[in-house]
Amino acid sequence: MVHRQRQRGFNQSMEIARPIARRLRLPLPRRTLVRMRAGPPQQSLPLAARRGNVRGAFGLSRLLPARRAAVVDDVMTSGATLDEVARVLKRAGVDQVVNLIVARTE
Repeated sequence: MVHRQRQRGFNQSMEIARPIARRLRLPLPRRTLVRMRAGPPQQSLPLAARRGNVRGAFGLSRLLPARRAAVVDDVMTSGATLDEVARVLKRAGVDQVVNLIVARTE
């Protein structure tokens, strides 16, 4: 578990994804996408540094049999994290990645 998540006591994206998956009757694999290394919070970085901050930060703990995947995020600012997650999923054989975002900031 990542330090910031441990501080919060929960994974906010998982809390959002759970009722969506239940309602749509979709599988919700837990702990498949994992953070491989920690970095400073994205919101603390200038826009130009955000892509580098998340590059290589994520990996998969197991292969996904799905050809399509939905990624849930609570807040999107630059989109760098979602882009990196999509890159990891596509490298693992996922053809289509859909981002489900609750809030968008600038």
